[in-house]
Amino acid sequence: MSDAPSVKVFVPVDAAALSVGAEAVAKAVAREAEARGLSVEIIRNGTRGMLWLEPLVEVETPDGRIAYGPVATGDVAGLFDSGFLSGAAHELNLGKTEELDWMKRQQRVTFERIGVTDPLSLSDYRTYDGLKGLQKALSLTGAEIVETVRASGLRGRGGAGFPTGIKWKTVHDAQAEQKYIVCNADEGDSGTFADRMLMEGDPFLLIEGMTIAAVAVGATRGYIYLRSEYPHAHKALSRAILKAENAGLLGDSVLGTNHAFHLEVRLGAGAYICGEETSLLESLEGKRAIVRAKPPIPALKGLFAKPTIVNNVLSFAAVPWILQHGAQAYADYGMGRSRGTLPVQLGGNIKRGGLVELAFGISLREIIEDLGGGTLSGRPIRAVQVGGPLGAYLTAGQLDVAMDYEALASIKAMLGHGGIVVFDDTVDMARQARFAFEFCAKESCGKCTPCRIGATRGVETMDRIIAGHERPKNIAVLRDLNKLMTDASLCAMGGLTPMPVMSALNHFAEDFDRPVLPLAAE
Repeated sequence: MSDAPSVKVFVPVDAAALSVGAEAVAKAVAREAEARGLSVEIIRNGTRGMLWLEPLVEVETPDGRIAYGPVATGDVAGLFDSGFLSGAAHELNLGKTEELDWMKRQQRVTFERIGVTDPLSLSDYRTYDGLKGLQKALSLTGAEIVETVRASGLRGRGGAGFPTGIKWKTVHDAQAEQKYIVCNADEGDSGTFADRMLMEGDPFLLIEGMTIAAVAVGATRGYIYLRSEYPHAHKALSRAILKAENAGLLGDSVLGTNHAFHLEVRLGAGAYICGEETSLLESLEGKRAIVRAKPPIPALKGLFAKPTIVNNVLSFAAVPWILQHGAQAYADYGMGRSRGTLPVQLGGNIKRGGLVELAFGISLREIIEDLGGGTLSGRPIRAVQVGGPLGAYLTAGQLDVAMDYEALASIKAMLGHGGIVVFDDTVDMARQARFAFEFCAKESCGKCTPCRIGATRGVETMDRIIAGHERPKNIAVLRDLNKLMTDASLCAMGGLTPMPVMSALNHFAEDFDRPVLPLAAE
């Protein structure tokens, strides 16, 4: 082996990269280097979010990190032949990672470390400004921390968009011997993966954000409710929590102070309804995941009937930056009542799928066409669903809307968790409307009749419409059913199911009146 210093080679350990062969690529790089007597240090980082380029291999050079991708195992020998350890030219050479257009156009705040560091290196985390937010928080009173979060304009990133600072103040002001911090990591919306990317790529950030929340409101115990479909995130979080405990970041004394905070991960069992905060709390308590009536709100009577902060992964993850840089620095990003940045996830029929972090206010068209490159099929965009499976379907003519809570609400859509799913002109929107009902019927907790029965009747009504049976009458029934579900459902599961249905019906009415094709002759 050469006496020369090891060259750092970064190969993502993110689930998306692993799914397309990153593990095999990392092993191939190690074997090739050993066979050639070259010294390399392989660092398993998080993904940069350019998922269409995974596995994306980066090499650290004196001029910066050089990206190569997508790399297959069969490419590795050729990369070494070309001298990629020094950043040499190759058909897979993309140039400096930070200079790529996808990276340069972003405002990386919450995701600034992801892809840069070893996710499980606390030393790396500290080197790249980790724990500075917590250290600042430990010098403030709980009320001062809460006010900083409130002044930043941070709103819940899980979908509801409720002001985070107000929720924290409610828990701070509540009188109780025990308070809890709960992270909703049950990321179940189609087209969303930002939570997973963060937990796998920078788990200490979530730990730090939850610890700041605990210090702010006087909570001593916290839980991360993680969906069971995320085994890589579970492993990363479990290992990071153990390292944080050993380093004195968690436990009876947070960084040597009199604040105690104990944190653990709990796995869900695949129920979409557990993304609703009260259903999640029921599950955490070991009960069947059924939505609770509100009031009382979880901030006053949450986990085990104690005051509880329930926030999404991205909400907690934004807090350390806010404490480190100040409320105004965060509020300077964005527009109107939507302050800060939003991780936007691009999926569906899209040429360049992945995650970009952007300040609120950029148009949907810029994201899909400029960053996403349009449809993968090359066909025209016909519909875009924003905000998960219960989000509205927008037309190609509505893509100039700003990514902003209020701007989307003004056209009867919602931002949700920032997921965007693109469809080309081959999509059948009547069948997409049917899918919304089918999804709700399957995932409903069953507590309230409008959701439990309404979704089932919705599937039946859509089947009659698609089959061409008394379409005008059944469309009238469909509209009436949607109003009932919107007005009378106990939670957003049933209350929002009509949003994709009605947007499909109102914007793509022609799909609800298609000729019925005759059955093929036997």
